[in-house]
Amino acid sequence: MIHGTARRSSSRQDLHRYLLHRQRQHYLFVFGKADSAQPHLKNRGFLLLSLVSSIMGAGGRMTEKEREKQELLGRAGAGEIFQRAPTDKPAFTLAQIKKAIPPHCFQRSVIKSFSYVVYDLVIIASLLYAALVWIPALPAMQQLGAWPLYWAAQGCVMTGVWVLAHECGHHAFSDYLLLDNIVGLVLHSCLLVPYFSWKYSHRRHHANTGSLEHDEVYVPKKKEALPWYTPYIYNNPVGRLGYIVVQLTLGWPMYLALNTSGRPYPRFVCHYDPYGPMYSELERAQVFISDAGVLAVSLALLKLASAFGFWWVVRVYGVPLLIVNAWLVVITYLAHTHPALPHYDSTEWDWLRGALATMDRDLGVLNRVFHNTTDTHVAHHLFSSIPHYHAMEATKAIKPILGEYYQLESNPLAKATWRSAKECIYVQPEDRKGVFWYSNKF
Repeated sequence: MIHGTARRSSSRQDLHRYLLHRQRQHYLFVFGKADSAQPHLKNRGFLLLSLVSSIMGAGGRMTEKEREKQELLGRAGAGEIFQRAPTDKPAFTLAQIKKAIPPHCFQRSVIKSFSYVVYDLVIIASLLYAALVWIPALPAMQQLGAWPLYWAAQGCVMTGVWVLAHECGHHAFSDYLLLDNIVGLVLHSCLLVPYFSWKYSHRRHHANTGSLEHDEVYVPKKKEALPWYTPYIYNNPVGRLGYIVVQLTLGWPMYLALNTSGRPYPRFVCHYDPYGPMYSELERAQVFISDAGVLAVSLALLKLASAFGFWWVVRVYGVPLLIVNAWLVVITYLAHTHPALPHYDSTEWDWLRGALATMDRDLGVLNRVFHNTTDTHVAHHLFSSIPHYHAMEATKAIKPILGEYYQLESNPLAKATWRSAKECIYVQPEDRKGVFWYSNKF
């Protein structure tokens, strides 16, 4: 029995070495050298990598059709390869995933959580001091370079504050709900975000992720529901670039004010409207409180503008806030909009598969600045009350359980954003009823 196992292991290793040797021969064909005039070369590389993946892979189950297509040649990436997420119901349960996570990962510390708030606020204050004292003392030409550095740095740190407020909305800041709401209200109001209003819509997003009918944001349209002008915008580089610029600059405030990219409702939806269809009667009072918080900060900004000038407020606060808004769009858009991620209609959707239809993303040093909100997004959708300082440990613990259901991308942001804007225009079913994939075919 032992010798038989050893022979099978040896044969498997020999086959593995052979396949790797063949893979090297086709490397140039797979990664960008094969053009449309030589499609057979791409197919050879594609089939080879699929075979290697089927031998070495483990984890989630896929249908036979999906396994044949698990390695897709990215239409935007000149031979870029990614793996589609499985869509079968997983063999594991949420309870099994939770059991794999060390119990202390679910513990929330008031002192530790506040230490991150203080840390970020100290950096923000230091950068603000530099902007008010050091930059004006520089020669004019050096100021032209110093201000963009301040904007970029301040915008990133303020995004970290936004993430901490978001954590309060998930009751992941402390064991005390009232404290979480007070901290979240103050921090989000300072960033002109209606805390409770967005908390409730975001909670419904977590409850319905991946559902075409009930998800709250980044809900893709079916092809037949697209407006007539869609191909003229997305199928040319200029229109696509314009779409990305509008999303980065106006996407977040348009979502809050107009529900842009959100779930359709029978009437007008606005995060500032306590009587909108998005909120229940029990939630209306807190929506008023959210509006009051945003209004108070807006009035404070008007006071500062009257004292120091409009452009002073724009330089010190306005531009960093625009960067925060851009980061929010990039982070959330790329976490939920990817050719490898499925969506489901009501005949197929369930909470676990929807929660797994998300993407982790490695942003390098910014992972720490953003409190790991991007590289632990999958774990966050499974257990949103885990504080960010335990999220990486939780992610490492669940990856062996999730297997192919765990999705991670490390492509540069610009490349990933362009690819999603080009390829993820609408969704349509392919080989399985109720399961929808992104497409850009017109």
